Amino acid sequence: MEMVKLTIDGIQTEAPKGATILSAAKTLGIEVPSLCHLQIGAADYKNDCASCRICVVEVEGRRNLAPSCATPVYEGMNVTTNSMRVMHARKTVLELMLSDHPKDCLACSKNGECELQDLAIQFGVREVRFAGKESTYRQDISPSIIRDIDKCIMCRRCETMCNEVQTCGVLSGVNRGFEAVVAPAFEQDLSDSTCTYCGQCVAVCPVGALHEADYTWDVVRAISNPSKKVIVQIAPAVRVALGEEFGLEPGTDVTGKMVTALRKLGFDKVFDTNWAADLTIMEEGTEFKERLEKFLAGDKDVKLPLLTSCCPAWVKFFEHNYPDMLDVPSTAKSPQQMFGAVAKEIWAPEEGIKREDLVVVSVMPCLAKKYEVSREEFSKDGNPDVDISISTRELAKLLKQANIDLSKLTDGEFDNPLGASTGAADIFGRTGGVIEAATRTLYEVITGETLEAVEFEALRGWEGFRAANVKVGDLELRIGIAHGLGEARKMLDKIRAGEENFHAIEIMACKGGCIGGGGQPFHHGNESILKKRTEGINAIDAGKEMRKSHDNPFIKEIYEKHLGEPLSHKAHHLLHTKYFARKGK
Repeated sequence: MEMVKLTIDGIQTEAPKGATILSAAKTLGIEVPSLCHLQIGAADYKNDCASCRICVVEVEGRRNLAPSCATPVYEGMNVTTNSMRVMHARKTVLELMLSDHPKDCLACSKNGECELQDLAIQFGVREVRFAGKESTYRQDISPSIIRDIDKCIMCRRCETMCNEVQTCGVLSGVNRGFEAVVAPAFEQDLSDSTCTYCGQCVAVCPVGALHEADYTWDVVRAISNPSKKVIVQIAPAVRVALGEEFGLEPGTDVTGKMVTALRKLGFDKVFDTNWAADLTIMEEGTEFKERLEKFLAGDKDVKLPLLTSCCPAWVKFFEHNYPDMLDVPSTAKSPQQMFGAVAKEIWAPEEGIKREDLVVVSVMPCLAKKYEVSREEFSKDGNPDVDISISTRELAKLLKQANIDLSKLTDGEFDNPLGASTGAADIFGRTGGVIEAATRTLYEVITGETLEAVEFEALRGWEGFRAANVKVGDLELRIGIAHGLGEARKMLDKIRAGEENFHAIEIMACKGGCIGGGGQPFHHGNESILKKRTEGINAIDAGKEMRKSHDNPFIKEIYEKHLGEPLSHKAHHLLHTKYFARKGK
């Protein structure tokens, strides 16, 4: 790599040719404030439109101030990041932004997490010298994401995430001048667009222009209602991220503390989505086994690869973009929805609870789960299988409002029967985990032998789109794994074109899988945080006595008492779904 020598604030340094002043300054520990700049991953995707101008610096020999996020370094460059001229320009730009920004910080969803607010504090802004007309825009409310565009600073981060990283193509800048806004085509609502509700736009928005639909007070009202029984399920990825909101290291396992906290909030039962993840493996794994056997027997009507169906964002992405391949995904519902169906159709009657009197709440790392609970097929006579889905961030906020410090709690235990799970369920929370969990069970079902080494290292990794060959008895299965919708598109396009052939595929919409979901504590593109969460997930799995879904005694019990066997008529009715070709909604 060719290096160039330059000086920043009197310090001589070297930087790769083509690097920006901003990145070179960071290597020296010099913090240059920025708003629009966003680098996702090592260097794969950048938002470097230089629209905010907060990061301007002085470059010797250049008359105008230069945006450090978009100005490449060159040999002999002399940069000053902290002159009075620079500081005055930055504050002026900041005040101009604030002059066209709502002043409802106390009621804003991003209060305390807002990068614009942080800069106002850093620059000591106590009044805004500029006044005039402020831009206004209608609020766009969907089941998962709210667009409050009056707060948009046109940083275009959401565009880069939506168009380049996730390749959904929903958000872009429209109109000009004072009327400019970031919106879907024709300024339609998100719910009328091809939005997948993955929430990655929310994760990168520096202000409150994009935020999740908040259902925490719906939870409070439900728990406060004496005529309702309120139960909660918690997704695997939540337990290695929630602690970050209470000062704990990313990846810290707070499962037991989380159970105690949820009991303190007043839930009647604290269950685990992991139980339903084990159930998902039984259904999805059996479906794969049946398809594979028919395929190997020469049945031309059988469609492979089988695609895992746990992620509602990728399911919606698939329905919009690959309507010709809708017979490929597994028909198994996601663990969230399996849990809701079992809770309301099997557990509640056994407990003498009427369906309409049971409120099922889910805590998810994902904003698309909010959309998923609203899908009509996941309800009975208008009563949804899962009533309310809140994010990891929302749970943290609710605990803080209730004055519950998670870090100081003792460990509690999940309630049974819907609370026991194996290590295979835990790894659902990270990329490669669903297919690895399925392979653990598939191996023993196909070979009739005990699988001693349950870690399938070939299925693990961090590449966005990867393939692995896994030996299961006499069979060699070719497995595809993708995390991030842009990577999923690459894989699916190759399959559609006949350039790649797989027996099974796992797709997760977010980088790293659910651990990087749009409802998790903000990681600001820091992959080390995601990797620590992944390590936490793997550690939980490794510490479990049972690590294969089919060994879960409470999963065996539900089949013995109620379902018969995987893919039975009742199992199909409760645990399977169908998909739809979509244009807008």
